[in-house]
Amino acid sequence: MIYLTRKEHFNAAHKLYNPNWSKEKNEEVFGKCANANWHGHNFNIYVTVKGIPHPDTGFVMDLKELSRLIKKHVVDELDHKNINLDVPWMNGKMASTENIAIEIWKRLKPEIEKHNCKLHSIKLYETENNFVEYFGE
Repeated sequence: MIYLTRKEHFNAAHKLYNPNWSKEKNEEVFGKCANANWHGHNFNIYVTVKGIPHPDTGFVMDLKELSRLIKKHVVDELDHKNINLDVPWMNGKMASTENIAIEIWKRLKPEIEKHNCKLHSIKLYETENNFVEYFGE
């Protein structure tokens, strides 16, 4: 089994805020991330697929196609957007990095499987020090 990873980038704003809590409780739990005026990140996403290299190409998946899928189903929908307000597939969900990664998985998995390989993981960096990794479990 070979694992192949493609990195892409997007910029987006979000706010962590539970509407069922008081302003004080939100600030206590989420700190600056509960800022009423939002805050932004320069996100890096690493999408890893796995499979057996095709005998004709030696590829698990064509990286140009993987890049195209990530851009179409993730980057184009998130880049320079407010995740809480502008992204329909995040409506009603807490816009945590964890939840964003899960929703990205749901969008990419069926598209990647059309290419005779499997989605292995989504690694989403919110900052250079903070990231999540999701394996679809």
